[in-house]
Amino acid sequence: MSAGWRTLLLRIGDRCPEYGGSADHKEHIETCYGMLSREYEHSRDAIFEFLLECAEQLPHKIPFFGVLIGLLNLENEDFVKDIVDTTQAKLQDALYNENCDRIRILLRFLSGLMCSKVVAPNSIIETFETLLSSAATILDEETGNPSWQPRADFYVYCILASLPWGGPELFEQVPDELERVLVGIQSYLSIRRHFDDIAFSVFETDEGHSPNKKDFMEDLWERIQILSRSGWKVKSVPKPHLSFEAQLVAGNSHRLSPISCPPPNLPQTSSEILKGQEKHEADLKYPQRLRRLHIFPTNKAENMQPVDRFVVEECILDVLLFFNGCRKECAFYLVSLPVSFRYEYLMAETIFSQLLLLPNPPFRPIYYTLVIIDLCKALPGAFPSVVVGAVHALFERISNMDTECRTRLILWFSHHLSNFQFIWPWQEWSYVKDLPKWAPQRVFVQEVLEREIRLSYFEKIKQSIEDAAELEELLPPKAGPNFKFVGNESSETTDGHKLSKELVGMIRGKKTVRDIILWVEEHMIPTNGAEFALDVVSQTLLDIGSKSFTHLITVLERYGQIISKLCPNEEMQLLLMDEVSAYWKNSTQMTAISIDRMMGYRMISNLAIVKWVFSPANVEQFHVSDRPWEILRNAVSKTYNRISDLRKEIQSLKKGLQVAKEVCAKAIKELEEAKSVLEIVEGQPTPAERPGRLRRLQVYADKAKHEEVTTEESLEAKGALLSRALEESKAVLKLLFKRFVDVLTERLPPVSADGEIPNLRTGDQNVNSEARDLETATMEIDSENGADKNSEPNGQNTKNSYNVGELEQWCLCTLGYLKSFSRQYATEIWSHIAMLDDEVFVGDIHPLIRKAAFSGLCRFTNEGPQL
Repeated sequence: MSAGWRTLLLRIGDRCPEYGGSADHKEHIETCYGMLSREYEHSRDAIFEFLLECAEQLPHKIPFFGVLIGLLNLENEDFVKDIVDTTQAKLQDALYNENCDRIRILLRFLSGLMCSKVVAPNSIIETFETLLSSAATILDEETGNPSWQPRADFYVYCILASLPWGGPELFEQVPDELERVLVGIQSYLSIRRHFDDIAFSVFETDEGHSPNKKDFMEDLWERIQILSRSGWKVKSVPKPHLSFEAQLVAGNSHRLSPISCPPPNLPQTSSEILKGQEKHEADLKYPQRLRRLHIFPTNKAENMQPVDRFVVEECILDVLLFFNGCRKECAFYLVSLPVSFRYEYLMAETIFSQLLLLPNPPFRPIYYTLVIIDLCKALPGAFPSVVVGAVHALFERISNMDTECRTRLILWFSHHLSNFQFIWPWQEWSYVKDLPKWAPQRVFVQEVLEREIRLSYFEKIKQSIEDAAELEELLPPKAGPNFKFVGNESSETTDGHKLSKELVGMIRGKKTVRDIILWVEEHMIPTNGAEFALDVVSQTLLDIGSKSFTHLITVLERYGQIISKLCPNEEMQLLLMDEVSAYWKNSTQMTAISIDRMMGYRMISNLAIVKWVFSPANVEQFHVSDRPWEILRNAVSKTYNRISDLRKEIQSLKKGLQVAKEVCAKAIKELEEAKSVLEIVEGQPTPAERPGRLRRLQVYADKAKHEEVTTEESLEAKGALLSRALEESKAVLKLLFKRFVDVLTERLPPVSADGEIPNLRTGDQNVNSEARDLETATMEIDSENGADKNSEPNGQNTKNSYNVGELEQWCLCTLGYLKSFSRQYATEIWSHIAMLDDEVFVGDIHPLIRKAAFSGLCRFTNEGPQL
């Protein structure tokens, strides 16, 4: 029977077998309440815990749980009082632990309880006013710290976010007090600093860059004001308490104990750098939950009130949050939200906004990929066409999309198609073949096809685009090795072929690494030089490991010491990467994997990889291929992952050392106590304990001491490795930004004599087509296949032109990646910002370079228009 009430609680509000397929919310509540009442005596504690868990992890069902608790309050007042007190205590803990999701949801839960007459309205008002007072204090220059405005904004956001659930009841029961809160919020908004999230916009030339654009707080406040003027009527929030109002009114409302907010972190100094670091820390702890991505035109998306859109977005985000490990359940709850209108377009926009959220999505991108796949299967008649429309709309604006978002979209789209037999109307995009090789739409299609081949095979993908044969030109070469020393009659007489063949024979003959190194040093280097030896050895070993990823790993593990011996410095490591790139010139994937694994085995340093990526041959590919950027991303990511892993290991060792010390102290104490117990034997004091036990205690104490010493030595060794890794990461950052500055300085158009910063998007003057303003593009989506009937790609008047010149596109792309790296690794950069200011961003740096690097850090400058 106990499983029955749990299932009923979980499924309340859903059209499901547990409730006979009924969608009547009143019937659901009566059925569930009857079951809870019967089980109450036997399962009081279990019901208590499970109700709270459901309220926290199924927050879109809070109105139903609120009514259930309100009905329980009629007969079990002490039980419900415990629920209220526990919720208040959890809210208090969450405030001090800075658990944003729990704060937001518990405040909504308390509002839901207030609607069911469980919590007194005045208590909710007092809680709101406490949060509002703390927010105002944070912004005060004297008593607070304005750098922590994200915390203040979050407190006010939580108040506003709970009003769609509790506002109607507050307006009805305590209108004057509610008005006082709203006036306080208006006052707070008048003193806070407007948040300009240019660096976190999906589209770099979005209309959002207008200085008059509302930020997320101002937008939510406007929605609540509209709700207030409409009499607090919300269609998207279920109101089951109205069906039970006559019963609920008889219950006793409980008062909340007052809450307190953590005191503001007072500024330690007036230094701009430290203020910037504090602001960054505050942004990390109190991140913006959603940055809306308006993909569809208003005549296609669902027509709903602004506050209803907000409520549904919140519900979608909550489901994504609490079901991130259960994709099937996630899809089930997403398609069955308790609202009375359709929301497929809004659901798609919200999921894509999370997938493309900057600087990082809340979860791994693969999670959103799987959710979209499951939604297509759960709503086969509706959602697939919505996704198609979203892809077409995003593709229309791909030239203005942030570079990091573009990469995520490529990875998502290729993976998505791999789950639907790679079927796509490619003929609609066949025109991209006629665009310049640097046009973003052409590069997007090219990269998607390359990623699809990684997930399948060349012939399959070639077949998938047979309806758009023109696109075959964009397919990468058929993957395969490019071995210099392939055996044939005409070339076997060269030294390289002979030595390569001999090396293969030594490996097949199971010669040791030491023997092979001696052979290389004695027979290859003296005659042909170290570079030739590296050429032969690297090409031959790569060829032996070319059959699969596993073969490559095996070869590098067994014979990597030979390569390491030949590459003692960065100059030789650069040559090694040239050899890898030449061998795998037809496979971007294997080039990236090989270099990544060589870095993992310490054959190549991260500094060498940065230098290689910024070598002239690779720099020329920056705007037409993701190949160099993928290798650079892997290197920088591995550098900081190594630091993160070391910190986790050190933290674990510190805990282990503390335990080892306690165990050692206890063992020594037991030994000493055993030795101290004496007895007189033949007139002499003798240990009273048996010799065997004393020996065991001694062994135990020695072993505990050895464990302590070993752990301490491991901790010291890991600490040394961490120090080395931190110095290494500092050098990588310095070199990375220095190379960005160098290559961009060479190519960026100069600032005019009157100080006007060049606009890179005006494009190549030789292109005979005018750009259309993307900010006013309609992006009309065709109902059948999602294609835009009237749209023109890249803001062009024709589909076979792109109005940005190659040099300008190269600059836009490279500046975009500079902003992406500074945004992605902002925490690490802020810790070294003084060094970068002194050694990299010094002198006459081009304003566009400074702007790209600093906007990623939210370090504002006064320079120029957006990129």
